[in-house]
Amino acid sequence: MTASTPTARTQNLRVLEGRFVLQRVSDVRMVAADSNLLALVLGPDGGAAMLRDDTAEDGWAALWNGDDAHDPEATGMLSAIVAPLAAGELPVWTAASYDGDLVLVPADRLDEAVAVLRRAGHQVAV
Repeated sequence: MTASTPTARTQNLRVLEGRFVLQRVSDVRMVAADSNLLALVLGPDGGAAMLRDDTAEDGWAALWNGDDAHDPEATGMLSAIVAPLAAGELPVWTAASYDGDLVLVPADRLDEAVAVLRRAGHQVAV
């Protein structure tokens, strides 16, 4: 008998206030830990910061699924959001925390992304 792993389900997402930009980070000490920092992701080649910048012409909108906790062992939670967006040819940037996932889409395509996610069965609060 094998243990079952919880699987992805439709999710409740909300659009976070503001617009965000992505910035390459080579030195984490150069990133200000202030209210404009949404996420900082470090990898073997440096990192990326998601920063709030409401004036950015090519800004990104952020969706958050962490208001409703899900089992950390649940599989497919992020892919349940990203797959329909990819099928709709919407680019995404993602970051995860313990409580949930951030999914960024181009701000000028937010309405399209919301429609795609709702058709996939997700609830999206704008």
